[in-house]
Parts: sequence; C-alpha cells; structure tokens
Amino acid sequence: MIPISTADAPDPRLLGGVISIGNFDGVHRGHAQLIRQTCDLAQQIGGPAVAVTFDPPPGALLRPDSQPPPLTTIQRRDELLRGCGVDGVVVIRTVPDLLAQSPETFFRSLVVGALQARGMVEGPNFFFGKGRAGNPRLLSRLCEQAEVACRIVEPMTESGVLISSTRVRALLIAGAVADAAALLTRPYRLSGVVTSGAGRGRQLGFPTANLTAMRTLVPGPGVYACRAGVGGQLHSAAVHIGPNPTFDEAQSKVEVHLLDFADDLYDRTIDVEFISRIRGVETFGSGEELQSQVFEDLRGVRAALMR
Repeated sequence: MIPISTADAPDPRLLGGVISIGNFDGVHRGHAQLIRQTCDLAQQIGGPAVAVTFDPPPGALLRPDSQPPPLTTIQRRDELLRGCGVDGVVVIRTVPDLLAQSPETFFRSLVVGALQARGMVEGPNFFFGKGRAGNPRLLSRLCEQAEVACRIVEPMTESGVLISSTRVRALLIAGAVADAAALLTRPYRLSGVVTSGAGRGRQLGFPTANLTAMRTLVPGPGVYACRAGVGGQLHSAAVHIGPNPTFDEAQSKVEVHLLDFADDLYDRTIDVEFISRIRGVETFGSGEELQSQVFEDLRGVRAALMR
C-alpha cells in the first residue's frame, strides 16, 4: 500500500497518473463515481489513480466563521478513498499563498508540475484558483494545452436531489443517520476517546463510555443503534447523544453503551458507526422509568443491527 503523502513531497509511485482533486469530505457516492472514472482513465493511460484532497479545506481559511464541522478526518478520508479504488491519496496543505494562486498557476504548479498528471477527472462544480475563477471549461482548455486527458463527470443524484457533503451533513444533524448512510460509501463514523463521567449509567445497570476529543460532526440528539470498534473488535452499541433532562443535565454528551461487553474502556479510542436512530431525547419521571426505557432501547438496537 502506498502511504498518504503531501503535494510538496508526493510519493514517486503516484506521479504520472490520473488525479481527481476535491475536498472529498465524507466520501459519498458522488465521490465514488468520480473515483471510478479516475480509475478507469488511469487504467487506459497506464498510470496510478490518485485522489488529491485539502487539509484544511479552503473554506476554513476563506470563511472561518461559517465553516461547518468536517465529516471525516484526513486519515478516515484516506481509508474511504482507498476503499473506492484509488492507488493513493495526496494531501494539499492549504495555506494563504495557495489560495492566492491564479487558476493557471495552480494547474501548472500542482497538476503538471508536482504530480506530473497525465489525466484529470472532475465534476461540473469543480472550481480552482483565486476567487474560484477556474471552472471546468478552463480546466478542459488547460488540459488540452498540456496534453492531459480530461473528463468532466455528471454529478450523482438521489431522488432527484444532488448527493453532496452538505446534504449528508444536514441529514446527520437531523438525526437521519440511515438516510445519510444511504448516500455515503460507508455508515457515518464518529471517533472519540473515553473519559470518566458521572457513572449514572452504571448505577442503572447500563455502563456508558463518555466520548471526548471528537474531531468530526456529532449527529443530532437521540438514541442510536451503532457498531463500535474497540481495539480492532466490532461490538453492537447503543449511543445516546444530547443532554440528560431526567437528571437536569443540560450539557450535551455522547454516551456509548457496548452490548455484552464488560472490559474497562477508560482512555481508549472508540470508533462509532451510526446505523439507525431509535428515538429522540426524552424526559422521564424517575430513574426507574428511564431504566425501563433503556431495556426497550436495547431491544430496538439489537433488532436494528440484525436487519
């Protein structure tokens, strides 16, 4: 496997191939379609298929106050893009000087220069260079002049609506994780480190792991059926996101209960994949009522994960 590399020092095995440039946040089915076309053209040309992404996304520098939380870390994006078929991933370090480049300079320095690309595959909404001045028409002309093969791929839709990272993000915020998963190449994953909590779940008979240090979007409040990875092992899990109004706790938390699991999780990393939403956040009259509802939730989680 060719390790992830940067655009200023790309792995030599990734030079002279076909590239697709984008944020690829979440790696949804529209991205997968671009990658399939990239791999197809790379096979025709006889070179590697390479996904080129940004860290951080340009919007984080251009519009820092309105930049939404990411759906994937660079490491997760690399994993998902490789799953779509690329030979490797190259990361562009986004800095002000890069964003100040004209489209022609960006193309000449990165595409032809650093990556020595012989082919490019992009969607119709691909813009590049300062002020997003470069568009697919200009890209096609620059590619023709540089004798670089170019494909512009039509975007993918679902139910007549464009599949996009923005759409996926909105579904996750609404708690519609199953609908989001239908647009993604893999169910949405949230990773965090377990820290100590109030211990109330253990008192009720359902010990939970409180997640912190999460670097990607947290889905909307609710109780979810999930699969959780711990130390290379996959476990069924019930996840509660949001406040705990039954005990007058207004702070939103991510609490993970692993089914049929008894080991200590403190300070360990958990990767949670969201499968479906069981219910919203509710207020119960007592701890006993909450305990009874958790029993029902766990039955719902087991049923959802068996489908």
